[in-house]
Amino acid sequence: MDLLALADFNLVARHGGFGRAARAAGRPKATLSRRVTELEASLHLRLFERGARNIKLTEEGRALFERTAALLTELEETAVAIASGGERPRGRLRISAPLLFSQTAMGKIAAGFALKYPEVRLDVSTEDRAVDMIEEGFDLVIRVNPSPDERLVGRVFLRDRMVVVASPDLARPAGDRAVPSVVRPAGDGIAWDIKSSTGRSRITIEPVLALSSLVMIRDAVRAGVGAGCLPISLVSHDLADGRLVQWGDIDGPEIALWTLYPSRRLLSARVSAFLEYLKQAFPSGTPDELAAYIGG
Repeated sequence: MDLLALADFNLVARHGGFGRAARAAGRPKATLSRRVTELEASLHLRLFERGARNIKLTEEGRALFERTAALLTELEETAVAIASGGERPRGRLRISAPLLFSQTAMGKIAAGFALKYPEVRLDVSTEDRAVDMIEEGFDLVIRVNPSPDERLVGRVFLRDRMVVVASPDLARPAGDRAVPSVVRPAGDGIAWDIKSSTGRSRITIEPVLALSSLVMIRDAVRAGVGAGCLPISLVSHDLADGRLVQWGDIDGPEIALWTLYPSRRLLSARVSAFLEYLKQAFPSGTPDELAAYIGG
C-alpha cells in the first residue's frame, strides 16, 4: 500500500472534502483527487461517495480512516521525536470534558499543563454527551461513569459522591412531608434515598426550581430556595463554613471520573503527559482532593 496515498486519503477524510484538504495542506486539489483515486483502484474499493458539492466516506472508507488515522499520527510523531532527539510532547491535544468538571477544575488544569508543555496546543471542548472519539477526532475524553466501549480503554482518576444539602435556615421536614427542592430539568425523581449516621431514610421532594447546571443548583440552594442533591466536592467548603448543612449521602453508586482514549493505538507523548499531569494533580483521587483543588 502506498503510504503517501494513504496519508492523502486521511487528509481528505479529516477535512471532509478535497477542496478544504487542499487549502489546509497548500497542495493542488487535483493531486489529492488523483492520489485518492489511485488508492481506491489499488484496494478495489470505493472510499468516498462523491456528490455534486460534497463527499462522504463509504462504510469501507470510514473503517480505513478509523484504523489508519491514529497510526499515521504515531508515525509522524515518532519521526518528529527522533529528529528532535527525544519524545517531547508537542502538537494539538483535543479533549472533551463534562460541564461541571470543566467549570470547576479544567481551567486551572489546562493553564498548568500549558505552562509545563508550551509546545502542546490544548483544545478542550465542554459537553456532557458521549462523543465519538474517533469520528470527532478527540485524543482523550473525560467522562462520568461511562458506558463500556470496546474501542476505548481508560482509567479512573477521581471519585466523588452525591449528598443532600440545604441552607441552615431550611428545616428538614418531619415524616412524609415534601421538602422544597432544586433539581435538574430531567428531574431527580420524587424522592431522595439517603444514608447518614442515624441510618437510611427517604426524603420526598417538591421541585421549585429546575436548573441545568450543578453550579447554579448550588447557588440556589445557598440562597435558601430549597434543598439540593450535589457532589460533595462542590459543597465541602460551604459545609465547612456553615453556609450549608448536610442531610445525608445519596444511597447509590459513587461517581467515578474516567479518562478514556482509543485502544487501537499507542499513547502519544502529549496524551501520556496529560494523564501524568492529572495523576500529579489528584494523586489519591478522593473527593476531598478535588474540593481542595477547586478551592485552591
